[in-house]
Amino acid sequence: MFKKILAPLMAILTALVLAGCGDNTPKEGTHYKKVPVDLSEYNMSPITEVFSLTCGHCRSMEKVIPELETLTGESIDKLHVTFNKNAHIAAMIYYTAVMQLDGKPTPEMMEELFAAIQMQQDDTSITTQQEMISNVFDAAGLTNPYKIDTEMQEELFKMVDQAKEISTRAQINAVPTFVINGKYEIITSGHTDVASMAETMTFLLNK
Repeated sequence: MFKKILAPLMAILTALVLAGCGDNTPKEGTHYKKVPVDLSEYNMSPITEVFSLTCGHCRSMEKVIPELETLTGESIDKLHVTFNKNAHIAAMIYYTAVMQLDGKPTPEMMEELFAAIQMQQDDTSITTQQEMISNVFDAAGLTNPYKIDTEMQEELFKMVDQAKEISTRAQINAVPTFVINGKYEIITSGHTDVASMAETMTFLLNK
């Protein structure tokens, strides 16, 4: 009698354990976290990458952005942080391009900007680096950051100040990361591959 009762019970327990192991729902605190304040007022894109041209990991992330866009069906926007002096200068260079393009630079231009910003200062003078940055803008048919007029400077400062305000209010302290719908931040270290990160993004887009 005991064995007859035990067998169905074990089958039920086994099914529950297997169901638990198969639960791939992204978990708060592991795969994502809530942004301290709702950033909806800034009309951010559904997926916004928070990054810096000074960040090596951000440069590597650029290579998987197209795949993330394909998997999520969303165009990923960018927000440049201003953690320190170098990041602030890099943000000014980035937004000089954004305001003239009315959007983010092409992947090719982004790679050129990353390469110029991340040059080793021990081997390259500031003048040479500025020349490389200018060449990137010249090749794209844009005014480089060292030649913008007063009107462009005012627009640039507004864009940089807003980026700083958003990243500060969101308490972003590491890049790269992604903000979803202005409400959630992806924990990149909680994902093992691009596909799992895209799954979390899609989950949060629909949350």
